[in-house]
Amino acid sequence: MSKVLLIGSPNSGKSLLFNRLTGLHHKVANFPGITVDVSTGRLPDLPGFELIDFPGTYSLQAISEDERVAVDYFERSLDDADVSHVLCVVDATRLEKSLYFTLQVIRESARHGKPVTVLANMMDVLESHKLSLDIEQLAQALQAPVLPVSGRSGKGIKAVVAALKDEVPLPRTWATEQSVDVPDEQLRIVAHKLAQRFGTSGDVLIRNQTRLDGIFLHSLTGGFAFFFIMYLLFQSIFTWAAPLMDAVEYTLGAAADWIVPMIGNQTARDFTADALFGGIGAFLVFVPQIFILTFVIGLLEDSGYMARAALICHKPLRLFGLTGKSFIPMLSGVACAIPAIYAARAIDSPRKRLLTYMAIPLMPCSARLPVYTLLIAAFIPASTALGGLVGWQGLAMFVIYFFGMFCGLLVTALVSRTTKDHYHDLPFVLELPPYRVPSLVPLLRSCWNRSKHFVTKAGKIIFAVTVAVWVLGYFPNFGADLGASWLGHLGHFIEPLFAPLGLDWRYGVAILSSFLAREVFVGTLGTIFGIESADEQMAPLVQHIQNSDMALGSGIALLVFFAIALQCISTLAILSKESGSNSLAVKMFAGYFLFAYAAAVAAYQLTNLFT
Repeated sequence: MSKVLLIGSPNSGKSLLFNRLTGLHHKVANFPGITVDVSTGRLPDLPGFELIDFPGTYSLQAISEDERVAVDYFERSLDDADVSHVLCVVDATRLEKSLYFTLQVIRESARHGKPVTVLANMMDVLESHKLSLDIEQLAQALQAPVLPVSGRSGKGIKAVVAALKDEVPLPRTWATEQSVDVPDEQLRIVAHKLAQRFGTSGDVLIRNQTRLDGIFLHSLTGGFAFFFIMYLLFQSIFTWAAPLMDAVEYTLGAAADWIVPMIGNQTARDFTADALFGGIGAFLVFVPQIFILTFVIGLLEDSGYMARAALICHKPLRLFGLTGKSFIPMLSGVACAIPAIYAARAIDSPRKRLLTYMAIPLMPCSARLPVYTLLIAAFIPASTALGGLVGWQGLAMFVIYFFGMFCGLLVTALVSRTTKDHYHDLPFVLELPPYRVPSLVPLLRSCWNRSKHFVTKAGKIIFAVTVAVWVLGYFPNFGADLGASWLGHLGHFIEPLFAPLGLDWRYGVAILSSFLAREVFVGTLGTIFGIESADEQMAPLVQHIQNSDMALGSGIALLVFFAIALQCISTLAILSKESGSNSLAVKMFAGYFLFAYAAAVAAYQLTNLFT
């Protein structure tokens, strides 16, 4: 198998070219502990050729951990005897930014005897502005073949395939005889001179970018635009995904209704209905949210706005040890922590990414909403004030949402100021890419791959835990009495733990089951109290809780507990996968549980003191 390396600077259009060359069929490998993706794909027109796409880097002199991983892997790949060619992508509209890195790639490839072909991308943008690039003269100056291409339109892709097929030998010129010993400082000078000679007079895209930035980064219009765009993002993952999630649940329910009656054994029927389909549904229901979030974030990234949003949010978030790039993941966490953790991949700083991971579970996710609704309806009166402008229940919902966000920022602020920085964090530096129209087909393919990755990786863990909890709740009495099951015995065993909150074993069991998914708390309570479909019709359950003379302090304690405690097993699974650290997931689970428990006990005591 002959391997071809594809490398280039960020925002050079490299991913589009990769998708064009591979026909959108590729796989992604994730380096443990570092969110650096290396994509590989076959070339349909060249059987026996494999294209390896490296993450975008600005220089072969790595300054960040992510860049170091990518650069080290690239340099190791040059030693691979199966690597026959290197394709280096440059942004034809911004030559000076790209040429320094290109000269570094030519030098390193020459040291290993690998031929380099330079792909001058975004030629369609130059042509749309009636500008051109002297390809032949640039190739002579670089002493390497230069091919004009467009990842967006597909122009020049056949020429790239033809160049690889012909296996153009490495020219015995400057690229092999002189460049191997040229220091980086000299390459910078050469890149500047070449850009002055061959580049466009003034950045063709800067003119349009400046006009749009006058709107999106303006102190007034930029603020309105920011909140509107963020609202659409939130709305997409909070509301737009709902019909698709309902469709997943309906399909699984219909399949269960069709298959389960065919099974003769009662235990097998119960397992299939509750554990099998329940376990599958526990992770498949999140796929629409992940797909839509990936799609919307991809639109924002490809259009160039994501960098502007990060810039706007950086100043306030840095007070809490975070970065502007943390905003999108944290906002996404209000819908669901799972896609939010995926979104944190955009944060290049390992320390800031870690702090963002710590903040996301404390964002009030949508799965907490049924729990908040139940407890607020049971303990907070439905009366209003100020002529109906303020409802106590609505105010309570706002307070508990704000409380969770505040705790998340408080945790990151304390951790950032009290722990040693092991990552030698870099200053916040952000390139503002030009505004462009996103390419939908590669974006949809990326969304599909991300969703598939979630199903194949995290889905297995979620399914296994779901089945385990079902077994504990079903045996030894075959589901006849949850209180007498192994899970019920466990609830009685931990009852002293929740006694300081004024809660008995039934609420302990519901809390345990909620680690599958927060909303399961409502259904579990309904099952224990003998109320059917409590998760769909809460009124009977609310009435039952009110009639039980449960203390107000216990209700407030539960609200506080659920606002802080780490969300669910799905969150832990994704956190473990994305961070590459099982210990981090365990430590966060234990730490937030203790934090939530202490805060809940304090809330219970204070409420009883003043009521």
